Amino acid sequence: MTTRPIIENESEDELYEHHRFEAGKGQAPLRVDKFLMNLIENITRNKIQKAADSGNIFVNDVPVKSNHKVKANDIVSMRLEHPPYEYLLEPENIPLNIVYEDDQLLVVNKTAGMVVHPGHGNYSGTLVNALAYHFESLPMNSSDRPGLVHRIDKDTSGLLVIAKTELAMTGLTKQFSEKTSEREYIALVWGNVKDDEGTIEGHIGRHPKDRMQNTVYPDGSEGKPAVTHYKVVERLGYVTLVSCRLETGRTHQIRVHMKYIGHTLFNDARYGGDLILKGTTFTKYKQFIDNCFKILPRQALHARTLGFEHPVTKEFLRFECPVPEDMTECIEKWRVYSKSHTAEEEED
Repeated sequence: MTTRPIIENESEDELYEHHRFEAGKGQAPLRVDKFLMNLIENITRNKIQKAADSGNIFVNDVPVKSNHKVKANDIVSMRLEHPPYEYLLEPENIPLNIVYEDDQLLVVNKTAGMVVHPGHGNYSGTLVNALAYHFESLPMNSSDRPGLVHRIDKDTSGLLVIAKTELAMTGLTKQFSEKTSEREYIALVWGNVKDDEGTIEGHIGRHPKDRMQNTVYPDGSEGKPAVTHYKVVERLGYVTLVSCRLETGRTHQIRVHMKYIGHTLFNDARYGGDLILKGTTFTKYKQFIDNCFKILPRQALHARTLGFEHPVTKEFLRFECPVPEDMTECIEKWRVYSKSHTAEEEED
């Protein structure tokens, strides 16, 4: 039996090979999850089963479930969406905006444009690369990502908590899992949101036709449960400023949920928010929108508030960071436009 840990980029599916084993000639039939448990250090059977459920365990290049029986001479591999860190994680001297730090954890304010961890097409310049430079060793999370308790999208700005010890990783991860942490985002969305506040519920999973997008499965047939609570902060005519509080933390949750109720995030290119979804056909209005897009060349989303119980002191900590300049400038332009537009309507 041999092992050959290589990197393999499956361009179509964007998967990277983390482990590869060849069953020996005398291998008796054995469940693939048990087979891998015997060979991969520091991995749980639950993690292997989850990988199989996600289509990440392969036998002879065919995805299999965890109960598949490995036989003599089979090639077994585990392929994940992120590259193996031992090959790609290079410490980089990238400044961190640290809001809070003690011996257990730190809270950082991530700038828009910074990827949180290495992945397909982003092998350097990430938050994890910066953490690797500034801190000698950080605990690994369940996805083998050092220090990360949660994450936010590349073009979303705002607060993240980083675990510096195993104790902090365990305690913080439990809070996020049990939904006792506090996470509030500020978003600018297309359209005039009808209700002053509300709750969006709907399973979120991979879009069946576009792997780069997620979508809502209202019948719960696919994906994972997701709950977002929103409240209108300010109505600005053809757009609305909202506050969103996460009860769960699915990938692209706010972006997907707001689109699901008809209010795609402003300038969210991945979900169609970089088109004029509401408003007039006047040339001046189009020029106004183009100017807004130039000021804010990303989705209008900022992780403003983060709260959690300190894993050691048990004190509840709450942090808030102001909305960044690109987003505030765009919002101010909408305030001016909305007021002048309303005044013109009243005169008419």
